[in-house]
Amino acid sequence: MKTDKAIWYVSFAVRNPDAGHHRFPRQTRTFASELDAKAFARTLLDQALDVSAGTINPHTPRRVIAPTAITTWAGES
Repeated sequence: MKTDKAIWYVSFAVRNPDAGHHRFPRQTRTFASELDAKAFARTLLDQALDVSAGTINPHTPRRVIAPTAITTWAGES
């Protein structure tokens, strides 16, 4: 039985050069730890748009990292 429960998510918009002015599709990945989520977010910063992260309900304390703060959050150790 798997005991690692995902409590963090990283959501991002996938860049598609052929999309023109259309909205980019979003994807979300889940992680068991904040460190894993930060590591994944760092890999996306140059490749994706609107990267955001946070904790999955009902995990407390509730955290939401907006796209404007993702660079600072992902750089924290």
